[in-house]
Amino acid sequence: MTTERGTRRRAPAGAAVLREDVTDAIRAAVFEELAAVGFARMSIEGIARRAGVGKTAVYRRWKSKLALVLDLVAAVAAQGMPAPATGSLYGDVRAVLELAAYALRHPVASQVIPDLLVEAARNPEISEAIKAALLDQQQGVAAVVVREAVARGELPEGSDPDRALDLIVGPLYWRLVVVRGELPKGYLDDLAASAVAALRSGG
Repeated sequence: MTTERGTRRRAPAGAAVLREDVTDAIRAAVFEELAAVGFARMSIEGIARRAGVGKTAVYRRWKSKLALVLDLVAAVAAQGMPAPATGSLYGDVRAVLELAAYALRHPVASQVIPDLLVEAARNPEISEAIKAALLDQQQGVAAVVVREAVARGELPEGSDPDRALDLIVGPLYWRLVVVRGELPKGYLDDLAASAVAALRSGG
């Protein structure tokens, strides 16, 4: 019994080194630091300071800032965007746009995503992580939207999910991330209607 109690005392002590609340604080700090200074100027020191922990706490979890950012991007990808199930092509497209607009308008995401895309052009590891977090996951959602629309007879057989994704999210990304413009009232409704019309026409 003494041995069991001793074992129980030692196990939490080891686990406490990687306490989840500290890990969460560091991850939140990475988002904030990326938004504030960008990947190139981001440092472990700055992350630790923002998280209110020592550098050792960061290095216990990640060997470098690249490993930290890759892990963070992978965690975002794992959360995923749920495929809508509204019962109509327009409803599904409108739901995808609503979720994408919410994500892209987030003040941290609006700074972090463009910066990481720039870094992705220089770093294959970041490029692959971004692809998994952004492209692969959204392609999966688009595939479900198209498949369900084909099953309902709203789209013809052979409709291309990649093309659907371009038509649905492409204009929104351009406006919010590249142009950084505001969304006028009814913009998402109009964009959804335009995307649906283009998908149905095949043009």
